[in-house]
Amino acid sequence: MKSTIHSTAIVSPGAQLGAGVHIGPYAIVGERVRLGNNVTIGPHSIIDGDTALGDDCVVYAHASIGSKSQDLKDKGSGGKLVIGKACVFREYVTVNTGTPDGGGVTTLGDGNFLMAYTHVAHDCHLGNNVVMANVATLAGHVTIEDFVGLGGLVAVHQFVKIGRNAFIGGGTVVPMDIAPFMKATHGNNPRARIIGLNAIGLGRRGFSPETIDALRRAYRIIWRSKKLLKEALENVQAELGNVPEVAYLLDFIRSSGRGITR
Repeated sequence: MKSTIHSTAIVSPGAQLGAGVHIGPYAIVGERVRLGNNVTIGPHSIIDGDTALGDDCVVYAHASIGSKSQDLKDKGSGGKLVIGKACVFREYVTVNTGTPDGGGVTTLGDGNFLMAYTHVAHDCHLGNNVVMANVATLAGHVTIEDFVGLGGLVAVHQFVKIGRNAFIGGGTVVPMDIAPFMKATHGNNPRARIIGLNAIGLGRRGFSPETIDALRRAYRIIWRSKKLLKEALENVQAELGNVPEVAYLLDFIRSSGRGITR
């Protein structure tokens, strides 16, 4: 399929374009950019830096993908941004490249959907099928696992990790790790608190009723029993540790670097 580039777009000679690429009016594509097949770049958007977009990605108007980090320690040493297939970046989304102190690369997997005004800072790592609603923001070095949903205006602190199939309600500040399969929102202050299992999301993802029930029982022991965390984890291990999803939940909590939101 032939690529189409609008006459007002600026595409650097060194940029590598796959088949069927569409670049809209006044868009700018930098020297080190690599676009996969059937990528669409909307009007007035900027794709810059050492940036690779996989097949079927769509970038809407005025987005900035691959710009240098906002880390004051980053003196322009040339970090990377690697984006998988079929990701959507709506209007005014910003995604920064990595930095030397953070591993040098920002990564996004496949099928991610970033709504308007969302921000992914340097050295973040997103899995697959992550949804970020409008104005959700990730500080540097954040890790988001597969099938996570972030509501509008969510703000995630540096170095936080959010486990797979978790959901964060709108307007929540996330200073500590969020365990997989859980649902978090804010209470009387904006800081996140776990309010239950993300049962609706798990049902939509095809988890069996037995698995959801086991995760709900684990949630009640860890978050509702008022036991010390060590004792709660031991109880869950003894009662439900043979369920793979529960075993993953326990491993995630035990390996948490910032501590778990309880």
